[in-house]
Amino acid sequence: MTHAAQHTLFVYGTLMRGERSAHLMDGAEWLGPARTASRFTLHRVEWYPGMASGGVTAVRGEVYRVPSALMAELDAYEGPEYTRVEIPLDEGPVPSAEAYVMTPEAAAGLAVIASGDWRRRR
Repeated sequence: MTHAAQHTLFVYGTLMRGERSAHLMDGAEWLGPARTASRFTLHRVEWYPGMASGGVTAVRGEVYRVPSALMAELDAYEGPEYTRVEIPLDEGPVPSAEAYVMTPEAAAGLAVIASGDWRRRR
């Protein structure tokens, strides 16, 4: 969903408030907590998670309104193993948002975070 050079972005890992890369969201407007539709799998990559399409998990995260210039920086940060796509949300301030989804190749063989909640990973 795009608003006049802004994007609505769902984040579910280190970009969330209080997490190690949250500072990268400076300049974005926090809209609130959210949960995806039960269509994903959350994986532990290393010190960060990756969400993949397919599966039956609802992933918990947060939604932000992000200026286009910051979106370009986040695209570079996330890297080539992620694609930014529109996803449905079952809970949250908007019905859908863009999110970084891992490519199937990048997700292959990774451990699953069954709760769908990065903050409950431990």
